Amino acid sequence: MNETKVERKLTAILHADVVGYSRLMEQDEVETHRVLSESLHTITDLIENHGGKVMNLAGDAILAGFPSVVEALACAVDIQRDLKSRNEDRPEERKFEMRIGLNLGDVIVDQDDIYGEGVNVAARLQSIAEPGGICVARAVYEQVKGKLELDYVSMGEQQVKNIVEPVAAYRVLLEPASAGTSTGKTKTKRSRWRPVAAAITGVAIVASAAMLIWNYYLLSPPAGVEPVTRGLAVPQLPARPSIAVLPFKNLSADPGEDYFADGVTEDIITDLSKFRNLFVIASNTVFTYKGKPVNVQQVSRELGVRYVLEGSIQKAGEKIRVNVQLIDGASGHHLWAERLVRGSDDLFALQDEIVRTIVATMATKVDAVERERIMRKGTKSLEAYDYVLRGREYRSRNTRAANAEAQNLFRKAIELDPRYGSAYVDLAWCYFNTVTFGWSQSPSQALEQAHDLAQKALSLEASDYGAHRVLGVVYIKWMQYDLAIKNLTRALELNPNDADSYDAIGAARLYSGQSRAATEALETALRFDPNPRPDVFIHLALAYYLVGRYDDAIATMQQSLERTPNLPAHHVILAAAHAQAGHAVDAERAANKVRRFDPFFEVDSFGTAFRATADRRSIAEGLRKAGLE
Repeated sequence: MNETKVERKLTAILHADVVGYSRLMEQDEVETHRVLSESLHTITDLIENHGGKVMNLAGDAILAGFPSVVEALACAVDIQRDLKSRNEDRPEERKFEMRIGLNLGDVIVDQDDIYGEGVNVAARLQSIAEPGGICVARAVYEQVKGKLELDYVSMGEQQVKNIVEPVAAYRVLLEPASAGTSTGKTKTKRSRWRPVAAAITGVAIVASAAMLIWNYYLLSPPAGVEPVTRGLAVPQLPARPSIAVLPFKNLSADPGEDYFADGVTEDIITDLSKFRNLFVIASNTVFTYKGKPVNVQQVSRELGVRYVLEGSIQKAGEKIRVNVQLIDGASGHHLWAERLVRGSDDLFALQDEIVRTIVATMATKVDAVERERIMRKGTKSLEAYDYVLRGREYRSRNTRAANAEAQNLFRKAIELDPRYGSAYVDLAWCYFNTVTFGWSQSPSQALEQAHDLAQKALSLEASDYGAHRVLGVVYIKWMQYDLAIKNLTRALELNPNDADSYDAIGAARLYSGQSRAATEALETALRFDPNPRPDVFIHLALAYYLVGRYDDAIATMQQSLERTPNLPAHHVILAAAHAQAGHAVDAERAANKVRRFDPFFEVDSFGTAFRATADRRSIAEGLRKAGLE
């Protein structure tokens, strides 16, 4: 009788979990998700730098294995110190802390995961650690004492859940600050190399990826994009070549350079999106993969794309190293890889040289004017460009303080280059966000400022799709839907891959009474960005409701509820849709949740943005059937 051989090995096991994750998500899920993704990315790099391997990522928890218990503890110390430094500017209620448990034990190895009591003990040690602290088993303590500049306090024998024998535990003292310096990393100061790397990668990589696809495959004329119905089905490959650009890894010694790698990734996606014969997944979705172990073929299937672009950036002395590779998602084969090593002398001339070289190498026949339009950066100031990248990172945090700092950075970019159109567009978004998130004392004035800044950007560059998108959403706020649709149509002409413009034009069509056209635009937005903001689902569910597709409206809201369970609008739409579909019990349940979330809810106040009287009447009818007043 054949017996399956079980692989076992002695492993140092690290288990980390976020403190108060549910509370943080309830307070601000967008910001919490961003910080979690950023933290997991850094933690993954630290684990790899210490010779470990991430074995499992489950929500806000991470499990890793190390061949060396000393390196495992050194890594845990680095993780906690990095998180502590990042928490310095956060208010007490928004601090992002982890507990870490370390054990040394014999584990079962099954492909890329580990199992056994040793793993369970590590998880229990984590649960009794202090927020921001590390708790280790006696077996770990016996191996590391005297080998690291750390102190330890015995916690005695701890009876922990689901472990029969008591566990002898030790608390690691992370103070004084000098402790553990032998394992820490030296922080590097922010330098002039950031804009250098961005300029090189933003041109060379975009050109290389786009041109390679053209060179390997004959392109048919631009084809329509198959929308995702309800966002539930596995997406099919588009007719045109499709690509997802995964977040570039920051291989520099300073984790603070992450914002820069993220900014470069965003620029690559934006520039690739302007190629009309490409289908490009939105950055909002690809950044959900940041900091996670990635299987390229799985990414290809999940996003419905043929190609996946991966890359990394590292400063080394007087040089910038950029590694990039393009992978066929179906087969996993590497189609092309490039290692770029460049200095900073006469950088913009170097950009032109790189583009010309790549185009010549690929023997690509792309119209020169079109290529110039796609590659245009809008400024010759490297420092201004860097301020814009930093501003975008701050703005993405979606907090009042970060948004204010982003405004300052965009203004500095404008001071350096008053003709830098993108800086005006980014500043316009800051003003718009103060209205969206309720941070402005004068919303009407903030919208006026956003409008004027977008107009300024268009006066500098008439083909700036981002400026047209800003105008579109401002006009939606002003309920000037025809002007909104006009500007958003132009935005999509300039960037046919922009998921946010599809969402915005879908909302404008929805509110203007064009519900069927709205469903098509919003389904297309989901195809480009399968992980959108909640308002995309809300708009789509309302569009389904208004065309009588009540089951689709319900399914869309249920899908969105799994992501953001505490938005009252979900339950409002569910109440109306269930009522119209004849689901009396479900309609009553949803109506009760509306009352709980918003005791002052009034039917007549919901739907006032809809221009068509028939649409407002339809929504009110469903809500009253559900028992709301």
